[in-house]
Amino acid sequence: MNTFNNKIALNLDGNAAVSIKGFIAPIEYTQRNYHVDWDELANFRVAEPEKQYPTSVFQAFLPSEPVAVGECWQIEEEAALTLLRQLNPRPQLELEVGGADSFGLWACLRAYNDAFAEILFRIHAEFVLEKGYFAPSQFAGYMVIDRGEKKVAAFKMHVPDATLNFDVRWRIFGDERLAADIGFCPQMELWAGTQDVLQDAKFAEAITEAEALHALMLRFYKSAQINWVSLEEALELAPALQKPIHAISSGGPLADESC
Repeated sequence: MNTFNNKIALNLDGNAAVSIKGFIAPIEYTQRNYHVDWDELANFRVAEPEKQYPTSVFQAFLPSEPVAVGECWQIEEEAALTLLRQLNPRPQLELEVGGADSFGLWACLRAYNDAFAEILFRIHAEFVLEKGYFAPSQFAGYMVIDRGEKKVAAFKMHVPDATLNFDVRWRIFGDERLAADIGFCPQMELWAGTQDVLQDAKFAEAITEAEALHALMLRFYKSAQINWVSLEEALELAPALQKPIHAISSGGPLADESC
């Protein structure tokens, strides 16, 4: 990743309100058919399709001090929870479904010029249901700041598309035992504006989206520090480097909370 020394301050006008639209599409698939048999999953829908928020909620996504491109900072917890309640009234950040590295709310400055700044972020959260827990793989997102007017030009927080992108636990037996399932929801998101505001934009400093997402992933998973290669590549590299092969087989992804 490139290293940048120029730091910029990111601020919003405290008087402007932001209208956010929310969507949750019907769940299409679960391995054990929980989305059919469990009413809470079968009827899992957005709590509030549209809501107005004060700018202070989005200011809490920004760093308190000037930052350089590629630099990461933590998002204030209550701001994230405030937005997540638009999707479901009972979000929580300390996951019942997840591993030791699951907790976190991080943002990264990806790019800026005189007119705009783009921030990417990643949040791990789950929803507490009456009879269990719903844990998306992650909430990924971006926020585009109009630096001249100090307002939110675009915002999106969503569960990324993937073959399987959520995990659930169902208190199916009427006690504390939780049965597990995994599935796919085609759309779960909050958004305002459009990312087209950056179309054809030329940035003073920038990193790629992939670089910013990797920087965020490193805040959650130590496994992301490993330079993974395929078995075929390992078989070629091992003799040349005179190193043994450490092979790992995984039944799910190492970089999100969907399993």
